[in-house]
Amino acid sequence: MTQSTPDTEHPSFTLVITGAPYSSQAPQTALSFAKATVAAGHTIDRVFLYGDGVHLASALVTAPSDETHWPKHWAAFLEEHEVPGMACIASALRRGLVDSDEQKRYQLGANNLLPPFTIAGLGEWVEGNIKSTRTIYFHAGA
Repeated sequence: MTQSTPDTEHPSFTLVITGAPYSSQAPQTALSFAKATVAAGHTIDRVFLYGDGVHLASALVTAPSDETHWPKHWAAFLEEHEVPGMACIASALRRGLVDSDEQKRYQLGANNLLPPFTIAGLGEWVEGNIKSTRTIYFHAGA
């Protein structure tokens, strides 16, 4: 069996966001990077939200009218460029973020995952590391 190697002439990226919107610059910086990457003709293979980064996938975020609504901006980018956006299931559950499947599983009254984001396991992060030529992390500042 042969293992495929990433195409280094046409870089592709997995982005991992660990900082929450409104309490860190991580989602904003990652979105700027993603837009520049696509504009340069490169590929974003996936966006993986981990830790507090999963707040970016919440449908319940309501930004004040004079602030940017980062979850909606990210959702629009993902849809426009057909990039999978995934929230780590363990991080999401710890922070009260669930999709319809987890809502049923835990018998909750509602779900709050913002489409097109999905809930995923760490296997998706591993797959991104294998598939992409680069994995870039966007952390909350210290």
